Amino acid sequence: MIYQGNAITVERRDTQGGNSIATLTFDLKDESINKLSSAVVQELGEAVGAIEGERDLKGLLIKSAKDVFIVGADITEFHSLFDKGEAYLEEMNLKVHDIFNAIEDLPFPTVAAVNGLALGGGCEVLLTCDFRVMSEKGKMGLPETKLGILPGWGGCVRLPRIIGADNAIEWIAGGSENRPAEALKMGAVDAVVAHDQLEAAALDMLDRANAGELDYQSRRAEKKAPLKLNAIEQMMAFETAKGYVAGKAGPHYPAPIEAIKVIQKGAGEERARAQAIEAKAFAKLAMTSVAFNLVGLFLNDQVVKKKAGKYEKQARPVKQTAVLGAGIMGGGIAYQSASKGTPILMKDIKGEAIELGLKEARKLFGKQVERKKLTPEEMAEKLTNIRPTLSYGDFENVDLVVEAVVENPKVKEGVLAEVEKNVGENTILTSNTSTISINRLAKNLARPHNFCGMHFFNPVHRMPLVEVIRGEKTSDEAVAATVAYARAMGKTPIVVNDCPGFLVNRVLFPYFGGFSFLVEQGADFQHVDKVMEKFGWPMGPAYLLDVVGMDTAVHANEVMAEGFPDRMAREGKTAIQVMFENDRLGQKNDKGFYAYEEDKKGKPKKVTDEKAYELIKEVAGEQKEFSDEDIIARMMTPLCLETVRCLEDGIVDTPAEADMALIYGIGFPPFRGGALRYIDAMGVDTFVAQAEKLSEELGPLYAPTEKLKQMAQNGERFYKDQA
Repeated sequence: MIYQGNAITVERRDTQGGNSIATLTFDLKDESINKLSSAVVQELGEAVGAIEGERDLKGLLIKSAKDVFIVGADITEFHSLFDKGEAYLEEMNLKVHDIFNAIEDLPFPTVAAVNGLALGGGCEVLLTCDFRVMSEKGKMGLPETKLGILPGWGGCVRLPRIIGADNAIEWIAGGSENRPAEALKMGAVDAVVAHDQLEAAALDMLDRANAGELDYQSRRAEKKAPLKLNAIEQMMAFETAKGYVAGKAGPHYPAPIEAIKVIQKGAGEERARAQAIEAKAFAKLAMTSVAFNLVGLFLNDQVVKKKAGKYEKQARPVKQTAVLGAGIMGGGIAYQSASKGTPILMKDIKGEAIELGLKEARKLFGKQVERKKLTPEEMAEKLTNIRPTLSYGDFENVDLVVEAVVENPKVKEGVLAEVEKNVGENTILTSNTSTISINRLAKNLARPHNFCGMHFFNPVHRMPLVEVIRGEKTSDEAVAATVAYARAMGKTPIVVNDCPGFLVNRVLFPYFGGFSFLVEQGADFQHVDKVMEKFGWPMGPAYLLDVVGMDTAVHANEVMAEGFPDRMAREGKTAIQVMFENDRLGQKNDKGFYAYEEDKKGKPKKVTDEKAYELIKEVAGEQKEFSDEDIIARMMTPLCLETVRCLEDGIVDTPAEADMALIYGIGFPPFRGGALRYIDAMGVDTFVAQAEKLSEELGPLYAPTEKLKQMAQNGERFYKDQA
């Protein structure tokens, strides 16, 4: 044994070619994965030092004893590391470079055996080696830009020298995970082999390098030297990429562009200087609020996944499901279930509705074939997972039913009572309702303990969130099975308690309330849209209402007004009601706040419609200019306050789940971290002062809660990790 640590062991062994080599194995104790925490990086330094002290070694094999190689740095440490400041982070990165450079400079060939995920710092470990062999189960990538930072341990330096600047920019700016075929094609790995042949292939590579068949020294020299691009080639590669990536990333996410600049600045430099440029840029990005919030999102996502995982462990298997109501929504749910491998019955009372649902599923599978994600044969096979039916004949074998009929309480109550008589004692019933109380829908059921809400967001195949709504009588078993099914469909389930609008819609409608106030006071709705899009929303409120549909918005608003009359009931008409009464439903009939025309791809494209302005005059005051800051405060304050109320009322358990639901459900700007992170960043006291001032003019929708005022006085925050 050369070295023994908590995460790393190094042993001496002989290859078939008779060479004595060191095998460095990552196997972090008491963890299912390998990650590079500060402690593990320190061990790696000690292990490399021990290897350097050994005599007569002819090679190094780096491998993992887990199902993954190394998933990256330990992100749970990031906030506390970022708190230490820019100079500390730069120095820390340079120390890691010293360790990684020591691997790269060993006086014999080195090879990495990539058995599973090798991401971030794990991928950067691979890049230090002369050779890389990947199992067919492997994947590699540098996803740091998704956290608002860039690869800081040599990724921006080594990857361009291994696979070329263009390819490296694509991998780093896109933050993609790359499969074996892609990695081999790019030259990121030297061979892809069957999983059980991985170690043998890696050892064979060392033998061939020692025999002089493979030139590891020239590879090494290339990684340490400047990039082989002349000035014109550099300009073509980097300037073109900057323009394209800036368009994709948008103004709120600086990391992808910064990564390109780091590769560009380091292109003409040798290793040490290029690494110093990278270390400095990483430290600078780590100090931004974007990095802080995106790391916070990752940690929140882990909280959500952990909670869902606990439910999943308690769940009975969900092997066969059914959806009631074909249509677009039912077809989307059937597609999602079938595509992830859970067979589903699709029932409706009309043959044409069934055909519409199947058409929707076929269309979505067809797009997967077009994108080469599926072969036509795979599509045909997955389509067999959807079985259309007009009767309840096969329902006794169904484990879980999703009711997705029209959003009308009486219709839903009737359908749920009917299906309950046609399923087994233990079948879980769920309703895909966006607003109707689960307690109300449960009243006519014989087994309300087997019933909960399962609220999908439209379009089902794109939106990651599923709200699982627990009613007063819902059992833990029903919640667990529904969570497990949502996870099996590739969705992120968040469990919430019953109330009008549940979590997401309850929070969204005060935002629309803020929009209505602005329009009534003379704001131009197109200006409001532009300001909120600049703020980071994927679409402004008027455009979003057109997408949601004015009929849906009016119905949901009535539910909210009934549930929370003190702050959500309104006297007189709103702009939304004016649109609805004039049959301007939005994209459903090509006219709402905007008019819609088909673009070249057949998708609806919004255009200004003067008729909308004429109609709004019924409720709008004289046109008035509002500053961007005013608009943001008036739109965001009610949304954030309602999120606070949902947390205080126990509708949602944790700030992490509340914020993730808004990001996954309504496109809250991820770089801002969620509504509660947003309040923390502003300062609870500042936010409360802003809300109180607005509530004097605009009423209870803007009034902070007593508990929030108390938090402001005590200097408290929603997140303890906030800098």
